[in-house]
This record gives sequence, structure tokens and C-alpha cells, in this order.
Amino acid sequence: MNHDGRQKIPRIVIGGTHSGVGKTTITLGIIAALRRKGLAVQPFKVGPDYLDATYHTVAAGRRCRNLDGWMTDRDYVGASFARACRDADAAVVEGVMGMFDGFSPTGEEGSTAQMAKWLKAPLLLVVDAKGVARSGAAMVKGYSTFDPSLSPAGVVFNNVGSDSHLNLLREAVEADGGVAVLGGLPQDREIELPHRHLGLVTADESVVGEELLVSLADLVVHWVDLDRLMCLAESAPPLEGRPEGKAPQAAVCRIAVALDEAFHFYYADNLELLEEAGAEIVHFSPLRDRSLPADISGIYLGGGYPEVHAAVLEANGEMRSAIADFAEAGGPVYAECGGLMYLCKGVRTLEGKFHRMAGVLPMHTVMLEKLSALRYVEVNARERSVLAEPGTIFRGHEFHYSRLEEEFRRERGSDVSLTYEVKGRRAGDRMLEGYSVKNVLASYIHLHFGSNPALAANFVKTCRDWTTRQAVPSDMREK
Repeated sequence: MNHDGRQKIPRIVIGGTHSGVGKTTITLGIIAALRRKGLAVQPFKVGPDYLDATYHTVAAGRRCRNLDGWMTDRDYVGASFARACRDADAAVVEGVMGMFDGFSPTGEEGSTAQMAKWLKAPLLLVVDAKGVARSGAAMVKGYSTFDPSLSPAGVVFNNVGSDSHLNLLREAVEADGGVAVLGGLPQDREIELPHRHLGLVTADESVVGEELLVSLADLVVHWVDLDRLMCLAESAPPLEGRPEGKAPQAAVCRIAVALDEAFHFYYADNLELLEEAGAEIVHFSPLRDRSLPADISGIYLGGGYPEVHAAVLEANGEMRSAIADFAEAGGPVYAECGGLMYLCKGVRTLEGKFHRMAGVLPMHTVMLEKLSALRYVEVNARERSVLAEPGTIFRGHEFHYSRLEEEFRRERGSDVSLTYEVKGRRAGDRMLEGYSVKNVLASYIHLHFGSNPALAANFVKTCRDWTTRQAVPSDMREK
């Protein structure tokens, strides 16, 4: 932080012409190569994607943060970026989809381009070189002129065929002037990252091991002008001073957060906002633990892949019963997507096998071959829940390959409420969602608590109040 309150952090945003162009591979290589130079690199991912962020976290040795220009506003993004970079030497930000893709086909909300502007960061454009020569220059020209207020500061080609191919591309692009070609990576099937559904599989050290990171760093060092890239990153102007965020207050409750191979999709901001509101976060595994952590006041079940681990989750009857008993006693429970699936009666896999889950909600989920939902949504709270008072507005994202079984929806009891009115991008695209019973709230929507910080505060208050109420003898509680 400069004396005038502005933060000087070298930074680069990596955007692509389209999804699948190689942004993640190049981002990981750059992070690994900069770490080899001894730099502390803070990674970021634009948009709602959880999976790419897990790769960044392993490569950087620091938790990747999501930056989203639709779910949160510019001030929130600036504050989140500043906090994460306090002890970093450089920031590397991977974009989302194509450079200009976001919430709307006519605006920049939620796009990589918007984030580059907000962060005042040089933009590195990734272009697929397979099967192109001078046409590569045409693509760079188009992306350089589409938005007069934003132009790539440099280009990296992916899938180049040889040194001579890269030299041809460099000559074609630089003949037009203005955009520097910093290099390119050759096609190498040995370093292709594994995919599942529309994205990568979740990363851990078994997926992104030291050998892969060394190989990626070697490729970047050999094929990309890393010194020139750092000069671009260092050319980013200081950012205005941003709030440092609230220091976590003394814990007023303990919230158990599911964290294992089946449940691990959480925005780092969500957990930090809960801590700032007074929660002590304690992790547990629905796969391996037989009981909930002691003295908890609430449960947070995030998204993940419960269908992949359905047999193990079913076999752990002690944990399923513990969560069901906690919910039945009125304990606050918040669940998103995979967490919703776990709270239902069960899940039917693609193979047609039914696995019992916690049975807190009177329906079950069915896995589908095709994507069921992929969209940003805005939510208006219709009724009070563990997260919000009526009329509260907040935002999130849907991405799932399952659906609730309709016959079980019709059989649900009258005590289950639909607390959300959900609005999509298109006019008239509205639905009711947010399944609430007692102090349980479950939804397919992954919420970003930064879209309305009252969400975290309300959940902590609900948990604290429930614990306080439990300490009062039953015959003395308000009827």
C-alpha cells in the first residue's frame, strides 16, 4: 500500500477468445513459473466457477478467490481483491468463457472485459492457433477493436505447431501493430487437464501434482516471454485504497461446514463473511465422520459431487441420522445444490441405482445425462428463512445435472415452504424455489453472500438465537 492509500500490485488478467481455448492451462503455467522465481502469486477466477479455482489454489499454494461482476458490485470486488493481495507479489486473474461473455449478450456485466476494467489490469488474450496462420491476426484485431475502451496488451497462442508456426503468427499479428505476441504453447496431450461435465474435475494434489506443475512451468519458461509479461503486470496503475474488511468478531456460535470429496464448493468470501459476522467455522466430513462436531449452532452443506460418492454417503447412516436429528430439533441448516441433494430422501444415479440420503426433505433427486440448469439468478425472499427476511434481494448461480423428482414434490407436506422467487435473465423467467422446513433452507442456487452481506449476518443470528433458546429449559421457552 502506498503512502497515499493506494495499492500497487502487479497484476494480469488472462482472457480467451472462447471457452476451451486453454486459459486454465496457461494460467497454471504462468502461476507455476512465477512461483519458481520466488514470487507469492495470488490467483483469482472471474465468474462463478468453483472448479478452475481449485486448480489455481493448488498451483499457487494460496486460496483462489472468485471475482464476479454480476453477483457482486465494483466496490465489493475491489475490497476482496485488495484483501487477498495484501501479502502477494503479483496477482494472476483467469477470465471466464470468451473475453466479452457474461450475464447478457448486449452488456459486459460478469465478463472478463468488465473485470479487467474494474481492476485496471493489462489483459493477456489467449488464442487457439490450431489450423490458423494469418487468420490469427484477424482474431486478435477483432478482439482489440470490439470495445474501444479495452484492448489486449499481449497475446499468447495455444496449440502452436512449431517454432516456425509461432514466428509466423507473431509476424502476422505484429505487422498490424499495437499488440505484442508474448509467445505460445505447443499442443501437448500429456499436460491436458481432466474434464467432467462442463468443467474440470476438482483439483487436488493427486490431479495437479508437482510433476504437472513443473512441466507447465517449463513450457511457459521456454515458450512465453515471462519477463515481458511481468513488465505488463507491473505497468498496472495503483488501485485506490479499499476497505480492509471487518476483523472477525468474537465467535458467538459454531457452524459446521461440510468439507470433503463430496462437498467442497464454497466461495471463500462466504466463509469469511460468516466469520466476520461472528461464526466459528468447524469442518466435518459427511463421508467419513460418524457424528457432527460438538457444540454446533448450525450446519452449512455446500455443493459438490454427492452423486459420485452416493454409496459411501448412504453407508454412513450415523451421519445421515445425526443431520436429520439436528434438523428435526430445529437446528439451522443451510444447503446448496449438492447439499440439497444430500438433504433429500435419496438420489437416483445415472446407472439407475437409488441411494438413501438424510431424508430431511420429502423428495428425491434424479441425475441427468444433460445439463439441467446453468444460469445467473436474482432471488427475492418471499418468506423468512435462516438467511433472509422477506423482501431481501440477493444473487447467485445455478449449475447442476440433476432435478427434483416431481412425484415427490407433490407429496411434500404442507410444512415445506418455497421461500424464493427466482428471476433469470429473460423476461418472464421466474420460478419459486428455496425449500424451507423448520430451520432448514435448501436450494439448487449457489449464493454469493457478497451480493448482500445481510445473508451471513442473518444466518449467524439464526444460529446464535437457536443455541440461546436451547439453553433455556423447555418449560420456560416462549410458546
